[in-house]
Amino acid sequence: MAQIIVVGNEKGGAGKSTVSMHVATALARMGHKVGGLDLDLRQQTFGSYIEKRVSFMESAGVHLPTPDYMPLPNIDKATLQPGENIYDQRLTAAIAELEPKCDFILIDCPGSHTRLSQVAHSLADTLVTPLNDSFVDFDLLAKTDDTGQKILKPSVYSEMVWTARQLRAQAGLSPIDWIVVRNRLGAQNMVNKKKMAAAIEKLSERIGFRTADGFNERVIFRELFPRGLTLLDLRDVGVGQLNISNVAARQELRELINALKLPGVEVNF
Repeated sequence: MAQIIVVGNEKGGAGKSTVSMHVATALARMGHKVGGLDLDLRQQTFGSYIEKRVSFMESAGVHLPTPDYMPLPNIDKATLQPGENIYDQRLTAAIAELEPKCDFILIDCPGSHTRLSQVAHSLADTLVTPLNDSFVDFDLLAKTDDTGQKILKPSVYSEMVWTARQLRAQAGLSPIDWIVVRNRLGAQNMVNKKKMAAAIEKLSERIGFRTADGFNERVIFRELFPRGLTLLDLRDVGVGQLNISNVAARQELRELINALKLPGVEVNF
């Protein structure tokens, strides 16, 4: 059975697609067979990232380890049984096609609440939730008082994850391993960073997730996207000596993959 990694939250701008692409291609580089699905049917950033990568490889004449991306298949509504949801069936069909040939299936969810996202969360063996390191995005997980220190109640997103966990338990499946990734970290405002770290740690104990650091805010990610490249591709495409920022970013990726604790994965880059 392929392990399903879902990258999801309900706010845009947290770097979900960057995390998705780097995790998926890192796994592919380590020799794992990886499938990719993009459930944001409007923007398709993750899918576009992979398509740009394929185009770059063709034009540059290079081979780079790449996830096997699959658009959601169309379903004839006439084939649906009473009560069946067409989006459920599209996702089920995609996973059924990828699963026999993949070790991992990475699903990138939209930054909004959709039926597809709900179903994907219930299928997750590992759930990765990138979060901008600010209390604006912390609101995605929980409501706090005006000091940002007292947690009042979980958010609707946290409640959705709780529901997904219940559905998996009822189906006899293993629990979701939920990792909240503090992403787009910056060096400024250390007081706010400390408050965020304390609040996330307190919430993790309350609603049951692990935490990990993601990527610092770096220009390199914006430069890589148009060619579909990742940090691990730089030497393959002619970048000889990596600068200090690139080396640091690779280390952040290495630490993130280690933090996910995916079965059968031994980081070797």
